[in-house]
Amino acid sequence: MSDITINPKDFQLHEGDTGSADYQVALLTVRILHLTDHMNANKKDLHSRRGLLRMVSRRRKLLDYVKANSEERYQKAIKGLGLRR
Repeated sequence: MSDITINPKDFQLHEGDTGSADYQVALLTVRILHLTDHMNANKKDLHSRRGLLRMVSRRRKLLDYVKANSEERYQKAIKGLGLRR
């Protein structure tokens, strides 16, 4: 598995927050990292590849939304999740 450990709770805006874009980006990143490891072991699994691409696209859209509303939260998410951009 990846050497990066991500705790989605670090990205909650308040206690019990499960719907903010920051939190959703963190959850998607955890799922993407897991699925990326799966894809490295199962290169011909095209159905999982499609799901992976959908998740990456959804994360990209959420990050664009966060950046449009708060540059500070966007920078925190990028640094905290170890994403390039």
